[in-house]
Amino acid sequence: MPRSLLRRLHSSATRLSAGLITLGLVACIPLPAHADQGEANAAYAIGLWGDLPYSPVQEAVGLPNLLADMNAQKLTFTVHNGDLKQGSGSLCDDALFHRAVGWFNTLQGAAMFTPGDNDWTDCDRPANGGFNSRERLDRERQVFFSTPLSMGRDPIVQEVQTEALCLGQAGAVPCVENRRWKVGRVTYVTLNIPGSCNNLCDTTPDPAEFQVRNAANIRWLRESFAAAAQTGSVALMIIAQANPGWDKSDPTRAPVRDPLTLEQTDGAPDGYKEYLLALREQVIAFRRPVAYVHGDSHYFRIDKPFLDARGRRLENFTRVETFGDNAANGNNDVQWLKVLVDPKSRDVFSYQPMIVPGNREAVPAP
Repeated sequence: MPRSLLRRLHSSATRLSAGLITLGLVACIPLPAHADQGEANAAYAIGLWGDLPYSPVQEAVGLPNLLADMNAQKLTFTVHNGDLKQGSGSLCDDALFHRAVGWFNTLQGAAMFTPGDNDWTDCDRPANGGFNSRERLDRERQVFFSTPLSMGRDPIVQEVQTEALCLGQAGAVPCVENRRWKVGRVTYVTLNIPGSCNNLCDTTPDPAEFQVRNAANIRWLRESFAAAAQTGSVALMIIAQANPGWDKSDPTRAPVRDPLTLEQTDGAPDGYKEYLLALREQVIAFRRPVAYVHGDSHYFRIDKPFLDARGRRLENFTRVETFGDNAANGNNDVQWLKVLVDPKSRDVFSYQPMIVPGNREAVPAP
């Protein structure tokens, strides 16, 4: 397709989508460039990453290697699950956000992003510039989420939570970072659920902001499961930033909670229980595969930590934590996860950790 025609089609799609949002509607309208994806049951691949980059060397060296590696894999889309920088000692300024847009727009296919605590809730730390966290989230909404289009070289139009259910610096605003899209017979959802107790702890907790956004997240979660069931999706993937904690194991990396009641047991403020109860309810009712993708605790793993109220494992639920790095280890540890999506397979999702050849240090590529 000629580039001039493609630009006109993208422009038309943007105007149409903006009109739908003005009317309070949402629409999932694939752009014409995606019309050749094939039948709904065709297999495809996506890329997941997050908690990156965490140091200047990672941004200057590791990140370009990672982006090139993803672009070589013919991915339908990619998602960064939050934290565009390290948590302390780095500014949360507009320059960071605009650099990140540049990273995402170098990626082939569509590119998505959901905010993390290092991007906004922790920006009030003096070491990060002492910003107002609501103001930083307002700014992220302007920079990354001002239209229904994703980022990336081949963007798609997404469904957006357009109701003014969240709080910005000046009052109620739409939760435009919460998004949903469908590829083939699989539905994908992003939710703004950051670490730092979901904005209930750290330097300047904000219970009022948490309360309304948490309710909006639960509403979007339930609507997304309903939409997936109504449209015949064979699986659903949720992408958020925080590791909310699932059980009593591994207290160094996540909140510790009773896996039956989902009560947090460590005495810290709990910004996730109500959401987890709603998630468990929806996972059980959906019955089909649900992948829950997060970052936050910097430990790559794929497991099944979610139990029902009787202590039985939810077999259709898989937790996926992407690679993330702690810059203090001094390594250029910047990797990503490839997910093969096959609607015809029993489990729909299969996972392939991708160690970027140019980012290997201990054991160089053969």
